[in-house]
Amino acid sequence: MRQIQSFFHLFMREPLWFRMGVGISLLSSIVFSSSAFSLGGYSDSVSKLAAMIFFGAFGFNMRRNRRISFLFFAVSAACLYLSLDALP
Repeated sequence: MRQIQSFFHLFMREPLWFRMGVGISLLSSIVFSSSAFSLGGYSDSVSKLAAMIFFGAFGFNMRRNRRISFLFFAVSAACLYLSLDALP
């Protein structure tokens, strides 16, 4: 439980733009990936774009550690490719 609290406190020390961007992109990725929400075939693509923003924000935040930053940017690029591939 202490480890979860410490992660939460570290997250709350981040700038407001980062917390808002990560929260909104995570929430929109979850909402658009559900089958209850439909944008006429574009919901999968929008969900993957939101995941791309999520991973890109963490890659930008972790830019001091090049390996982890590169990993997050690679996952972000994969999400972009999957998003463009999912377009009807």
